[in-house]
Amino acid sequence: MQKQAGIIESLGQKVDQIQEHQASMSEPAERSSKPSAEPASETRSTSFSLGKVNISGEGGVGFFQSGREGAFPNSEFRVDEAKLFVEAPIIESVYFFAELNLATREAPDLSLQLGELYLDFENVSRLWGADHWLSVRAGRMDIPFGEEYMNRDAVDNPLISHSLTDLWGVDEGVELYGKAGKASYVLAVQNGGNSDVRDFDGDKSVAGRISFDPANWIHLSASGMRTGNLRQPGDLWSALWFSGGWVVPLTGNAIQYHADLVEGDVQLRLPGVQVKMFGGALRYDDNDATAKNRRDIYFYSVEATHSFTKKFYAGARFGQIFAPKGYPIIANGNMDYFYGALTEEIWRLSLGLGYRFSDNLILKAEYTIERGQEVGGDRRNHEDMGALEAVFKF
Repeated sequence: MQKQAGIIESLGQKVDQIQEHQASMSEPAERSSKPSAEPASETRSTSFSLGKVNISGEGGVGFFQSGREGAFPNSEFRVDEAKLFVEAPIIESVYFFAELNLATREAPDLSLQLGELYLDFENVSRLWGADHWLSVRAGRMDIPFGEEYMNRDAVDNPLISHSLTDLWGVDEGVELYGKAGKASYVLAVQNGGNSDVRDFDGDKSVAGRISFDPANWIHLSASGMRTGNLRQPGDLWSALWFSGGWVVPLTGNAIQYHADLVEGDVQLRLPGVQVKMFGGALRYDDNDATAKNRRDIYFYSVEATHSFTKKFYAGARFGQIFAPKGYPIIANGNMDYFYGALTEEIWRLSLGLGYRFSDNLILKAEYTIERGQEVGGDRRNHEDMGALEAVFKF
């Protein structure tokens, strides 16, 4: 009996070792399913491993058609998105993560581009007994402003289009994040400009968000950001994207320009229904001595999805931007709206249906109506878009 007890104890120790090893291998995958904000709540169960390296991917293929002044006037079949994720543990509580973009909607071709790439120093605060209060990332991360960027990838987005405002970006820097009870935070200091290898002004971008979950069915957050001073000609635009374009200087006479932003987000998780709302403001200014170019721009968005069954759902999103005196806003339009006349008001209504074959394969259809007005009164009436897309992950 003593011999049998020894054998059982030895087997139990081996099982514990196997479970600990499996847990350590799954941790990097947990982080990738919610990019750059807080540790994710679920793993990519379909990823596979090469030793200690986990590889996963996701993307979307579809058909897009827009009005003659929209982004897809020629009825295009597209590889809308294709991404690979590489994750690996370095040492205890230190992990490597990289995102490789094979195709994105914003890229003009199918060239390989680097998305996020960082070292993640998890739960640094455990060193002084404060569990999960502080973790640190260093490298190239999503800009942690607002919340749409966390669900912007095709497989996470219930619709095909993004919000009208579509504030997101990737930039080099350092990020702090953590949580305590029902509150969490993320704060990043980043370069701010469009270059991936240089910074043309020593002033840095600062972005952060504070979140609070008073109950399981409601989530609240407040975000703030300054792009820092951006300097021409090196910083042609900011690292932050805004409505299909970027924060850009209004004139060539501005040597330095910048933007400050605030936003509030609310999520409601009700039985069969999820509602997301946000609203905020962007202030642009520059040092052009020949003109007063300051702009105060206001925006909001409301999105709702309803699941009729476990597989079939419908979604809708409405958003609007007000830009008195005008600003370069592309939205669903072509690049003429970026280099040409300024837009002072625009709205978008998106209606979509989706069918989940599984968590790894979803078929989506959408029709988007977009209307706007330029400075001077010209209308933007030819940017409506229809699309079909199959999105996947592995």
